[in-house]
Amino acid sequence: MDKSLLVRIIGFPATLLHGDTLVLDRWLWLRDRLPKTKNGDTLLDIGCGTGAFSVGAALRGYESLGLSWDERNQRVAGERANICKAHSAKFEVLDVRRLDMRSDLLGRYDIAICLENIEHIIDDRKLLTDIAACMKPGGRLLLTTPYLLYRPITQGDMGPFSPLEDGGHVRRGYTPRMLEELCKHAGLVVEQISYCSGFLSQKVTWLLRELSRIHHLLAWAVVLPLRILPPLLDPLIHKLTNWPYFSITLEAYKPRYLESHAQQKKGADSNEPVSRCRV
Repeated sequence: MDKSLLVRIIGFPATLLHGDTLVLDRWLWLRDRLPKTKNGDTLLDIGCGTGAFSVGAALRGYESLGLSWDERNQRVAGERANICKAHSAKFEVLDVRRLDMRSDLLGRYDIAICLENIEHIIDDRKLLTDIAACMKPGGRLLLTTPYLLYRPITQGDMGPFSPLEDGGHVRRGYTPRMLEELCKHAGLVVEQISYCSGFLSQKVTWLLRELSRIHHLLAWAVVLPLRILPPLLDPLIHKLTNWPYFSITLEAYKPRYLESHAQQKKGADSNEPVSRCRV
């Protein structure tokens, strides 16, 4: 079966409809933080899967490089990029745990994105440090990962989480303080922490997973008309119910003036007041 048949029919939006509703939520969050550009801005997609976000970024003007260890996924990603005419999207096979072995990527990227990947990596501190090293000074990191306090959509979301990197999650998720801790070690400044994938997205995803036990085409046909509802109604439902979001989202910044940042950090660590210019 042609894995890209739907992409051939309706184009890029189809790349967001193959999996859980949560994929669409992540793209909507990401898109709002990727302004269209004609400046040749560079973007690195760490753990790109079948390339939906790399392709979407390329269509917004970014020179994007998607990395994944999965050769099949990378072939599919390249095929879909060609179909969508996202010619500035490129894909390479690379285990992101060895990102530090690619010296040619250091300091090259205006934007780094890492969506639902870090929870698969045991040494998350190293991963974030390696990602930061690939960013230009002034570059931005956009990251999503499961929120530690989510309510499980299906039984698999309850664990057990593997102590080995076997493709599954090695931890349940993250809190804001945990992400701040990782950013501090990587030399990144947290700009904003928020959330995505609310109640309706989670319930539509539950329906998709359950019906897929019968047949994936049945599941897709039933769920497709429902996909328009979560972006419209989830913010209101959250206000009324305080139902926890499934994913936590991070926007972080790599300081342009590293020496100044280090001096400020040293002053803060020693409880010394930061000097101020007299006006």
